[in-house]
Amino acid sequence: MALHPLFRSPRRLVALAAAHPSALLLAAQLLSLLVYPAMDATRDGRVVFGAMALVVVPLTVWVVRNSRSTNWVAWALAVPAIVLSLVSIALDRPGLVAVSSALESALYFYAAIALIRYMLDDHRVSVDELFAAAATFTLLAWGFAYAFLVCQALYPDSFTGMVEPERPRRWIELLFLSFSTLSGTGNGDIMPIGAQARAVVMLEQFAGVGYIAAVVGRVIGLTLNRTRTDRSR
Repeated sequence: MALHPLFRSPRRLVALAAAHPSALLLAAQLLSLLVYPAMDATRDGRVVFGAMALVVVPLTVWVVRNSRSTNWVAWALAVPAIVLSLVSIALDRPGLVAVSSALESALYFYAAIALIRYMLDDHRVSVDELFAAAATFTLLAWGFAYAFLVCQALYPDSFTGMVEPERPRRWIELLFLSFSTLSGTGNGDIMPIGAQARAVVMLEQFAGVGYIAAVVGRVIGLTLNRTRTDRSR
């Protein structure tokens, strides 16, 4: 079976990655989303998933760098977040999870703001900016999911669900709640019941509406204007 010409040339792959860092970040986020359900139930699986942060988090920092934001802030959040996450899983120290989650939440929000600034920097929509629009959505979803995790650690009765309502919600459940809230689709099986949790959920609802209206709407508008301009020539 012959390989696609792109995969026969490492230089082309490197050039593609350099040209579209947002696409790499988006792919890594979606891949981790697909593989995590198979790892959630076991300790070894959580260790492997924690190790994936060694790829996803540096990619997040790389995207920040390419969007002309302050790189050292991203690394200051990323390095301790990775270390604490791996230590908390490997040594079974739940107390460290809240700290690492807070750092990762801050990193993802910081990267999302960096990408939004990158997309608003000019009046031209590039291919990478289209990938950045999708990557920003995943960054916001992950950032709020980690914020939910911190909220649950500080206030244990923050969330409930249809299945085993008394137990703390797992990461994949909180991520599902985050995606549902940010996209505006809503769900009924994972619900915030604590005042603090509801406040964070309302902030995400506001962020979701604002992101779609301000950023996605702008990208669509500029793309349509460019199409009309090209047709008129």
